[in-house]
Amino acid sequence: MKPVYFLIFIAAITIFFMVELFSPFLKAMFVALLLAVATNSLTLFLENRLKSRTLSSVIMTVTLAGIFFIPVMYCIFAFANFFNHVDKQALFGLFDNIKFWVENISDDFLFLKEQLTQILAKIDVREVVQNILSVGAYLGKNSARFMIDMVMILIFFFFFTLYATGLSTFVKGLLPIKKDDSITLFYESSNVMTVVLYSILITAIFQGFLFGFFLTFYRYDGLLLGVLYGFASLIPVIGGIIMWLPVVIYEAMTGSITNAIVIAVYSILMISVFADTFAKPIIIKYINQKVVKTPTKVNEILIFFSIVAGLSTFGFWGMIIGPAMVTFFISIMHLLKKYTEDNKENLSYYKKDES
Repeated sequence: MKPVYFLIFIAAITIFFMVELFSPFLKAMFVALLLAVATNSLTLFLENRLKSRTLSSVIMTVTLAGIFFIPVMYCIFAFANFFNHVDKQALFGLFDNIKFWVENISDDFLFLKEQLTQILAKIDVREVVQNILSVGAYLGKNSARFMIDMVMILIFFFFFTLYATGLSTFVKGLLPIKKDDSITLFYESSNVMTVVLYSILITAIFQGFLFGFFLTFYRYDGLLLGVLYGFASLIPVIGGIIMWLPVVIYEAMTGSITNAIVIAVYSILMISVFADTFAKPIIIKYINQKVVKTPTKVNEILIFFSIVAGLSTFGFWGMIIGPAMVTFFISIMHLLKKYTEDNKENLSYYKKDES
C-alpha cells in the first residue's frame, strides 16, 4: 500500500470521529463559516484601514451581533412577554367583535359572508386561546437554546474571521487541483455569497425601517414590527404580506377603516413596489460593482428557490445555507466544465501528434 493511500484511510476515519465529536456544533460552525466567507471582503477592507486583523475581526463580530442577532433575541423576548401577559377576556371580546362584523356584512357580499360564518363556526375560541398561551411557554423554553446557538455562531465566526487567511491557504493546498483553479473556486463562491448576504440584509433592514417607522405614528411598537417585517421580507413573494395584512385586518376590525387603507396602500406602494422592485436591484448592482472584487451575475430565480428550499429544510438558518450550497455547487460545475474542456483539448492535441 502506498503511504498516501494509508494516510487517506486514516484521515477518513479521523474525520468520522471528528464529526461525531463536534456534531452538536456542526450547524453553528457551518453557518459561521459561511458568514465569514461572505463578509471576507469587508473584513479585508477594515484590516487594510486599521492595520489589525484582530481588531477588524472584533468589529465584524460585534456588527454581526448588532444587526443580525440582537434583533432576533429582542423579538423572541418581546413575543414571550406578550404571550405570557395576554388577556383572555380581551381575546374573547375580539372574537365576538369579528363575529359581529361578519354578521353585519352587506348581503351584496353574501358568498363572502357565508364562507366567513362557516369558518368562524369551526373555530374553538377556548382552544385557540390555550394554544396562544402555550406559545409563550414554548418561546421561553426554546429561547435559551436559540441564544446558545447564536453565541456559538458568533464565537466560531470570530475565529474563522481571525484565522481566515491561514485556513483558506491550508485548504487550498489540500485540494488536488491547480492553485489558480482553487483560488477561482473560492473567489466565485465568496463573491456570490457576499452579494446574496449583503443584498438580503440591506433590503431587509431598509424595508423593516420603512414599515416600523411608519407604524410608530399609529402607536405600534415600531422596533418590533420593523424587525419582524425585515425577517418576513426574506420569504420571497409573500413575505411582506404576512406582516402588513394582519395589521390592516386589525385596524379594520377595530373600526379604523381609514388607517387600514392608508397602511395597506403605504405597504404596497412604498415597500413592495418602491423598496423591493426598484431599490433592491440598485442595491444588488451597487454591491456587485463596489463591494466584491470580481462582479458576479446573480440569478434571481435561482436565489429565490435556494432561499425557499433552505428555509424549509434547515429552518431559520436556511436563508444562509441554501444560497451558499447552491452557489458553491454551481462554482464546482463551472470548474468541472473547465477541466473537461481542457482534457478534450489535450486529447485532441495528442491525437494530432500521433497522426
